[in-house]
Amino acid sequence: MKNILVTGGCGFIGSNFVHYLYDKYPDYRIFVLDILTYAGNPENLADIEAKEMNVPEGEGRYVFVKGDVSDEDMLNELFEKNKFAYVYHFAAESHVDRSFFNFSNFVQTNIEGALLLAMMVQRYGGTMVQISTDEVYGSIPEERGFVKEDAPFYPANPYASSKAAADMLLQSYMNTSKVSLRIVRATNNYGPYQYPEKLIPLAITNLLEGKKIPLHGSGEHLRQWLHVRDFCAAIDLVSLKGEENGIYNVAGEHESNIDVLRLVAQYLGKNLEENLDRVSDRPNPDMRYAIDSAKLEALGWKRKYSFRKELPNVIEWYRTNEDWWKKLKRKKEYSMHYELQSKAKFY
Repeated sequence: MKNILVTGGCGFIGSNFVHYLYDKYPDYRIFVLDILTYAGNPENLADIEAKEMNVPEGEGRYVFVKGDVSDEDMLNELFEKNKFAYVYHFAAESHVDRSFFNFSNFVQTNIEGALLLAMMVQRYGGTMVQISTDEVYGSIPEERGFVKEDAPFYPANPYASSKAAADMLLQSYMNTSKVSLRIVRATNNYGPYQYPEKLIPLAITNLLEGKKIPLHGSGEHLRQWLHVRDFCAAIDLVSLKGEENGIYNVAGEHESNIDVLRLVAQYLGKNLEENLDRVSDRPNPDMRYAIDSAKLEALGWKRKYSFRKELPNVIEWYRTNEDWWKKLKRKKEYSMHYELQSKAKFY
């Protein structure tokens, strides 16, 4: 069996990717490394754990390791013992609002963690795939069209800055060492298991609870929405067929935030305007994300999920999994986050 490491595998995209690998590759033994912060939820992988319960010792295909990607001693022991063929680095602090209040966590996980993992791959072999974001490019004016992988960085918030810094460090690693690295920069993901502080699951769950949806500014911010399963397929393809030390954009379909909320409200039979809580916009907000994924498409990737066709299925997932998200919204980390938001000057 090939040993595979997925950091942040109990988070939204990470857990979906673990499911993807587990179902597709019976010869992969998947190690999930997660420190289980507020967004790391073991229940996201409960079905896999259940399948593994009766597997004889040493023959299992799933191993959970609780740990921090910035813990060098732990990483050394883990890599030396298991010799990973692929390392998929999802572990990250990823919510923009939180980055305004506690940037140090973003530096430790997003920058230091990425650098340490690259050092481990250089030391013990394998290929690392860094999960990055289109936010490193900043807001793209309409006259610039869609940007490619060599576009300059203009991160507009602490979260995006931390991811840009990690990408730059890893790119320097690509140029100065023999480490095998790939970087994928994705647009906004949507799908099951997404923590309910993000736009789509927050809108769905708030409307189901009879609560209003907070909306930044005008809501005309354009995002490219990408189903998490399409992103999983892209990551897998890049790791297997991508060029050595290559960088790949993974793009979704354009929809404004207000139009996304309108679609959610319409499906749930709600009047959007009556259920909006309009709040001040973030400082220096990104109004338009627009990346070009032609390089990835040349490898054979294409989106399978249409946003407007798939959104109702995502809404139904949250409607039929109320126990999953209600537990998360009851946690103090969730309520503390929104208390901070209400006190911030830009809200």
